[in-house]
Amino acid sequence: MHGLFDEFALLLFIAAIAGALAVRLRQPMLIAYIAIGILVGPAAFGLVQAHDQIGLLAEIGVAVLLFLVGLKLDLTHVRHIGPVALATGLGQLGFTIAFGFLIILALGKGMMEALYVAVALTFSSTIIIVKLLSDKRELDSLHGRIAVGFLIVQDIAVVLAMMTMSALRGAGDAGAWEVAASLLARVSIAAAVMYVLMRHVLPAVVRTMARSQELLLIFAIAWGTGLAALGEGAGFSKEAGAFLAGFSLASTAYREAIGARLTGIRDFLLLFFFIDLGAKLDFSTLGEELAPAAILSAFVLVGNPLIVMAIMGYMGYRKRTGFLAGLTVAQISEFSIVFVAMGISLGHVGVEALGLTTLVGVVTITLSTYMILYSQALYDRLAPWLAPFERKRPHRELAVEREPHAAARPDVVVFGLGRYGGRLAQRLQEGGVTVLGVDFDPEVARDMRRQGMPVRFGDGLDPDFVEGLPLDGVPWVVSALPDLESNRALLHALAARHFGGEVAIVARDEMQGSALKRIGAPTVLYPFRDAVDFVVEHLTGLIRAKENSR
Repeated sequence: MHGLFDEFALLLFIAAIAGALAVRLRQPMLIAYIAIGILVGPAAFGLVQAHDQIGLLAEIGVAVLLFLVGLKLDLTHVRHIGPVALATGLGQLGFTIAFGFLIILALGKGMMEALYVAVALTFSSTIIIVKLLSDKRELDSLHGRIAVGFLIVQDIAVVLAMMTMSALRGAGDAGAWEVAASLLARVSIAAAVMYVLMRHVLPAVVRTMARSQELLLIFAIAWGTGLAALGEGAGFSKEAGAFLAGFSLASTAYREAIGARLTGIRDFLLLFFFIDLGAKLDFSTLGEELAPAAILSAFVLVGNPLIVMAIMGYMGYRKRTGFLAGLTVAQISEFSIVFVAMGISLGHVGVEALGLTTLVGVVTITLSTYMILYSQALYDRLAPWLAPFERKRPHRELAVEREPHAAARPDVVVFGLGRYGGRLAQRLQEGGVTVLGVDFDPEVARDMRRQGMPVRFGDGLDPDFVEGLPLDGVPWVVSALPDLESNRALLHALAARHFGGEVAIVARDEMQGSALKRIGAPTVLYPFRDAVDFVVEHLTGLIRAKENSR
């Protein structure tokens, strides 16, 4: 036990140093953590031997992450994004398997190895994507919700693929039919049980637990990990079970409280997931796989996003929405490696397939992380070549544009109607200020209009769209867009429009505020700092008034 404690202390100390270095160099934290896993694992120095304990913490972290994703899922959003998520997920799976299989055969691999690796190339990492979107505050955006939707489709496909490959061991056609019937029965039973729990059991249980915040937190973790274990035991996956656990509580009044208390625990436990992933990467079987891995990595990094963009464009989404969603499938998953390893245990493929999949995983996870983090800058460069991926009339998003616009000239135009921007616009309107909101999420635009807010639906980063906004004579533009690159693009669009009013941009912290000033933001708003200043001033006044009344 003493040695185990020492190992964990060493691991956390190394992670803290590497994380600080990554922040200093402005690199993704998860890449630093995966690199730590490679260095401390058996592939390099072998400093840490507590692989089972780290793996357990990693699995709990994954369960908490997927629990939080399910917790944020809104049934209204499911109805809107369900068709596109299903079509995109199935389309990407079919495209990647078919073309990947042909490419791998052309590289001289055998039929079974080509099949396994092609299927492995279809799986994207739900954990990594959700973490990146959450860090960028894009999990609730239109492309974020669609991405989560088709990632869930992929997770279901992982389960089906593993069950199918397991059934191939000594089973004929009857075995496949038995697997399908068994899966259908389990899904039906699970759906019925979840319906009864959500309708008749969980609301009362959660109300009881919510009498204590500590008890509510323990219950949430127990419920998430418990259903994760049941999901795996029922032949699905831990991820599917944890997701359903969160989804079952999404309609309760306590989901925000649960989510807020779990966020820090999630980030801590996911550290072990990324370290565990790096430690499990096997570089001993690489052999002559460098060239095939480079070809397949390029196929995943380019081909998967292209098929997602094509499907979403055909279904009536704008090229920007399709591009941002498509980047989320530009990598393979940790389950891809597990899937191929299962093929080795079943005797279907050799260790060379695992080496090839491992190399593709390292390359695509690393590069796609940067692609997602700098998605707006990447889109700005590629936008002129993306026109074929958008219909002349992207009807799913244009439907919102056909709704009536405000006739009066606004006093303030607010770009980005998320939590802060939407609240800001509403309070300004309540104060008698004429406000026009701008957002490219059609559901947000509809919701704000139902609340009486004039909203223009469109991409505020597109100079052509900004050109058509009623900005002549408008005194103020306020941007609540989430990231630096989006605000940089908006400033360029306003400059091209020759906007003569004042511009204020919301910053999350001092670091982002300094970066905004460097790119030319005239006025920077600090909502968190200003809120504290207001509260201090208000409380000081109350305290002095109380003292004077004595």
